[in-house]
Amino acid sequence: MFKKSKTIAEQAFSEVEGFSTLQNNLEQSFSINGKAKSTLNNYLRCLAHLALHYNQSPEKLSVENIEQYLYYCQKLHKTPSESFFKHTVFGLRAAYKVMGMETKRVALPQIKRDLKLPTVLSQKEIKRLLNAPKYLKHRLIIGMLYGCGLRSYELCNLKLADIDFDRRTVFVPKKKGKTDRYVPLSKHLDRGLKKYIKTENPQIYLFNSQVYKDGKAAGADHQRNPLGDQGKPEQDRQFQKNYRPYATAQLCYAFVGIWR
Repeated sequence: MFKKSKTIAEQAFSEVEGFSTLQNNLEQSFSINGKAKSTLNNYLRCLAHLALHYNQSPEKLSVENIEQYLYYCQKLHKTPSESFFKHTVFGLRAAYKVMGMETKRVALPQIKRDLKLPTVLSQKEIKRLLNAPKYLKHRLIIGMLYGCGLRSYELCNLKLADIDFDRRTVFVPKKKGKTDRYVPLSKHLDRGLKKYIKTENPQIYLFNSQVYKDGKAAGADHQRNPLGDQGKPEQDRQFQKNYRPYATAQLCYAFVGIWR
């Protein structure tokens, strides 16, 4: 059996004096205020790097030490807009807040938001995108992601009961933002889903994976690529970064002819 290696936060927790107190205070604050666990983990990871760099808990470091480390991060990651740099600054702000050190919090640099406009695909590009997969199921997955503006994990958790064919809507249970919402379903997706359901006969989840839990079908795996081996991981990430899903008339027109 291989021994599981410590995470960077666990390493700082055990090796740096005072970091355990900071971590406990942050966890308590995030829990009380209902903030995301993933955000807390990102902050703790970056704060742990800082703590191990100086072998001292971040709230005990001088302003000069913090500025030197941020400059080091900026040079290491090429630009201050990189996520590691931003999470370090935001993590320090949160740490100073829970430790009652507002004066240091003010001295941190401001992070400008990246306001890039999304790229909206043309009708021709949408047709190529939807026709790329071989199987109807995979075409529908891409169509639902793009046409309904769903996140990958939202699509994977969709159940048959969430699809209302009479009203042509899709119910998306609360997850990010903790808010339920309804999204429109185009007539072409409506037609494709009916054909898919009749052919594949899913029982609970709209898109089943090939993995079964205790004999029951599980939802689709959001880590899998519906395009198979046609796209490399780095290309997938770049696509997700550059293109945003929009439910527009363009997409509706693009579906014409695919399921006729």
